[in-house]
Amino acid sequence: MQASQRIQSLTVSGDDGWGLFHRAREMMAEGIDVLELTIGEHDIKTDPRILDEMHRSALDGATGYAVVPGLPELRQAIADRVTAQTGVPTTPDNVMVTPGGQAALFVTHHATCDEGDRALYIDPYYATYPGTIRSVGAVDVAVPARAEDAFQPNRAALQAAAPGAKSLLINSPNNPTGVVYTADTMNMIADVTKENDLWLISDEVYDTQVWDGAHLSPRTLPGMLERTLVIGSLSKSHAMTGSRLGWIVGPEEMIEHAIHLATHTTFGVPAFVQYAGIYGLGLGPEFEGKIGAPFRRRLGLAEDMVAKQQVVHLIPAKGAMYAMLDIRATGHTGTSFAEALLAEEFIAVMPGESFGRAAAGHLRVALTLPDPEFVDAFSRLLAFAGRQAA
Repeated sequence: MQASQRIQSLTVSGDDGWGLFHRAREMMAEGIDVLELTIGEHDIKTDPRILDEMHRSALDGATGYAVVPGLPELRQAIADRVTAQTGVPTTPDNVMVTPGGQAALFVTHHATCDEGDRALYIDPYYATYPGTIRSVGAVDVAVPARAEDAFQPNRAALQAAAPGAKSLLINSPNNPTGVVYTADTMNMIADVTKENDLWLISDEVYDTQVWDGAHLSPRTLPGMLERTLVIGSLSKSHAMTGSRLGWIVGPEEMIEHAIHLATHTTFGVPAFVQYAGIYGLGLGPEFEGKIGAPFRRRLGLAEDMVAKQQVVHLIPAKGAMYAMLDIRATGHTGTSFAEALLAEEFIAVMPGESFGRAAAGHLRVALTLPDPEFVDAFSRLLAFAGRQAA
């Protein structure tokens, strides 16, 4: 007896990209003091007021089956938030609540792709993207963005991959690079999707973490409203990573199809979590700004430290909770550098290769330790790089 070919295909390389992260966690479980800058996990916990609302609603009985599309109050709150942020009128019928952004990635690709369809995504990419596409039976096609273009997607590369494809997945602000796509880039992406009749899946879970410029949702662009599915989440904006509360925003017909899929898979999200989400959204943009502020501050600390040396280069980051470092001058790959850094300095970062070929020779550093520990870890990383290049 064997597992299905589809399930075996999820990690075609035999590694899901998180090998070093798992190794660091094993070391920590053994009592080794590791400075961990791997995953996008806030160094603060979920606000106690949000947890109090989760607890209260559970005690009040919100523990049974919840309606599959999401509580009407939460769908309305999400629709109101999207309308306020983008200026595009959005109703609850344009919204489905999901168990986190990852589930939304799965649902949107099921909704747009049939078996064997080509589904595009930009490289560098969040590590789950290709496996998620393969999990719905589609063929994952990475479209490289280049470090020398500050990882902004390239029209020629997209246009070459687009004919015959069904969907394109983008992520801005971007994980892993911290890059925010410019208005020119977004308009180019919109043009390519319209010219090639693609669905656009826009992962916008970092939309509240923009440090320079503004976030532009492609759903706002001419001709894009009916071909764009937006993924959102409270994980990053509200430090609610473990609550698994996300959503999809899109055309009513596609949301209806997505609800049918959820009926046969997750069957909704626990209501007490949703009530906590309603409360969290009610705290408003000022609260969301406070959640993101430490990452902007630490990026500034990283920029100052990088400016004082010549070996490591920082990809200009304008959003998200990461710094992407070019360490090719050390002679290492991202993987060999990260492995050596963990073994010798007990500092854990993610190799760029975990996020695609375009990020080879880079590191993703999460800005997720308190300032003193972050400065210690980052300065030691730079000193280590200097010794490798000497």
